[in-house]
Amino acid sequence: MAIFQEVQQSAGEVLNPYEIVQTQIETAASLLGLERGVVEILKKPKRVLYVSFPVKLDDGSIRVFEGFRSQHNDAIGPTKGGIRFHPDVTLDEVKALSMWMTFKCGVVSLPYGGGKGGVICDPHEFSKAEIERISRGFMEAIADIVGPEKDIPAPDVYTNPQIMGWMMDTYSRIKGSYSPGVITGKPLIIGGSKGRSEATARGCVYTIEEAMKDMGKSLQGATVAIQGFGNAGRIAADLLSGLGCKIVAVSDSKGALYDPAGLDLAQVEKLKDSSTILDYDARFHLQQPEELLELDVDILVPAALENVITLKNAHKVKARIIAEAANGPTTPEADKVLHQNGVLVIPDILANAGGVTVSYFEWVQNLMNYYWSEAEVNQKLRDVMTQSYWAVRSIAQEYKTDFRTAAYMISLKRIAEAMRARGWV
Repeated sequence: MAIFQEVQQSAGEVLNPYEIVQTQIETAASLLGLERGVVEILKKPKRVLYVSFPVKLDDGSIRVFEGFRSQHNDAIGPTKGGIRFHPDVTLDEVKALSMWMTFKCGVVSLPYGGGKGGVICDPHEFSKAEIERISRGFMEAIADIVGPEKDIPAPDVYTNPQIMGWMMDTYSRIKGSYSPGVITGKPLIIGGSKGRSEATARGCVYTIEEAMKDMGKSLQGATVAIQGFGNAGRIAADLLSGLGCKIVAVSDSKGALYDPAGLDLAQVEKLKDSSTILDYDARFHLQQPEELLELDVDILVPAALENVITLKNAHKVKARIIAEAANGPTTPEADKVLHQNGVLVIPDILANAGGVTVSYFEWVQNLMNYYWSEAEVNQKLRDVMTQSYWAVRSIAQEYKTDFRTAAYMISLKRIAEAMRARGWV
């Protein structure tokens, strides 16, 4: 399964992720009236590095791995973004993701541009020792273009704090000095930040809180469906439940559960850890997991795959708020339908920006060598997410557009201003 499925538009044109983000840039730029030079710069990454590097496997054989690192725009600061290990990593995907990271950083006013990297591999095929050698090999291959003041990677699909620790150690050895600021998402003992593992979900929940206030509704008793019960989805479920919401549906790669009276979240989590959520009472199994997206709920949280809300099912979505904890769950054509139907979509570049925001906090703490409590981190995150939500809402109202376009407009405006100040245009 490709990480990004191609999107079939109503006119029959097939768009890949790189083309999708370019279309989104054009839409927002036209509303802002940005000069053509700014748009053309933003539609392409500034730098893309292709690497191949050999790794000795446990059986003594040598395998050559391929990978990419894309740096989109550094007008406002160093680039920032994850590294993923996946067999379907492609050049266009990495370029698109680096561009989305630019706009994600921009909408929450971080002093970063976007970066993204990936190694073409299936980590399930390798031992822990082999994963370590792949991780170190990739960092060696990209070390010349990353650094605390150049480009700061982070975890992504199938990478984790341990892998970030190995990469940081490799970079530090190459540079001859301890350099925790080169990478974020590290273990706490070597410069990680408290609150980082929950940050994506927590930031998403903060935006949901503001959206409910905006709509004059209470979270107490609000019904929630969550597609994807991994790290972000599961933590979001816990946090929303703690705020009084009723979690009525969840799904993972094996199936989906729905109980209009509210699921026993503790039981679902126990089954997720021990066996499968489908061991939950069979009366509450959804025959077609994708039906979860069409349930009559107050809040829908897509926290799994890309392109799950499409032109085919957008008109069936009944949720009043969609908070995109996943990257790219809604296609451009589906966005139009949802907006016309009055659905408030909190776009991915805002809703899931909590992760990169606390990564920024981690980088700042590394540079200062002074570390904050989890309560401080969470309060700073709430401040950022709350201010960003209302900034996006203000632009959406001013230009009579949807939240996604408004979020892009905020980012584009900031980056364009920086490029003008630096004399690029």
